[in-house]
Amino acid sequence: MDPRALTPALRVLRLCLHLLMAGLLVLAGVRSGTVAGAVLAAVTGVVYAAGSLLPSVRASRRAAAVWLGVLGASWLALLWVTPEALWVAFPLYFLQLHLLPARWSLPSVALTAVAAIVSYAGHGAALNPGVFIGPLLGAAVAVATVLGYQALYRESERRRRLIEELIETREELAAAERHAGTLAERERLAREIHDTLAQGLSSIQLLLRAAERALPPDAPAAGHIERARRAAQDNLAEARRFVRALAPPDLETGSLAAALERLCAPGAGPRVRFSVSGTPVGLPTPYEVALLRIAQSALANTVRHADASRAEITLSFMDGSVTLDVVDDGRGFDPAAVRSSSEGGFGLPAMRSRAQSLGGTFTVESAPGQGTAVAVSLPLPEEVGT
Repeated sequence: MDPRALTPALRVLRLCLHLLMAGLLVLAGVRSGTVAGAVLAAVTGVVYAAGSLLPSVRASRRAAAVWLGVLGASWLALLWVTPEALWVAFPLYFLQLHLLPARWSLPSVALTAVAAIVSYAGHGAALNPGVFIGPLLGAAVAVATVLGYQALYRESERRRRLIEELIETREELAAAERHAGTLAERERLAREIHDTLAQGLSSIQLLLRAAERALPPDAPAAGHIERARRAAQDNLAEARRFVRALAPPDLETGSLAAALERLCAPGAGPRVRFSVSGTPVGLPTPYEVALLRIAQSALANTVRHADASRAEITLSFMDGSVTLDVVDDGRGFDPAAVRSSSEGGFGLPAMRSRAQSLGGTFTVESAPGQGTAVAVSLPLPEEVGT
């Protein structure tokens, strides 16, 4: 593990392990009472220090295994000289559990404990329960400590990833809400400009045209009226350009029919077919926006709730009105139950509100097991087609 990535608690634990190993080696070297014991204790300490300082030991399991093998060999040699080296097994447990994979670490800990017990008995020391309990209990404590820490670490990592995902999701949701708010404001401005400024300029233009026709061509005010009518006409065209510029991105690159056809592109969910009935006419931007949003919402409900295999979107142009139908063969629902539900559900109120804001009607026909049909009809304004 990179020392820069260690937490303060782990740095303290690593320092304690270093101090424990150094203290036990000094104790074994001094208590051995022989030069060989002191030399082997020093050699074991040098091997341990080298492994602690070499980056390859922390970066590679192979290098760590080689280092542990050399350290274990030097410890066995020290254990051969003096039984006091028995207690060095305790820090070795932690090193083996930390640096070796699980399939090797547990057998290594067991062999280390057995070697400590056998060596102690081989030196002719009196056998007592402590000779067996000490190394085995130390091994059990080391295993429980390391495995417990690893479990806590995995849980901490899982929580950290979960928090990162939540933060990322919250940022995406905030971005989506900002985008939706921007689109909603654009639609509102387009509707306001169309319903107020554009309609007012259109009325002024019609009144000026009527006044122009009522006056003799050589009347002094005729020229002024004609210039006023042209100014109103130019400003009306400019207002309509503003409305088109505020249209949703789906409508910027084509007609409503093209946007609806792109909406039916193959993807996850049911197969969707689009068709146009009647002779298409140019629709005001608020009409196109409302019909596109209703189609998107109805199709989203089909994908999320209907469990349908097929759906069809039909755009119909008739004398004086335009109609949009979205039909699926899904499991259906009870519209009366949805209206009476406190949760609302299915986004139907929003679709109904869009249709009613333009003087249209919105109907839903459905029943459990019989699919769903959503229909919206908008009256065409008088200037359409003229």
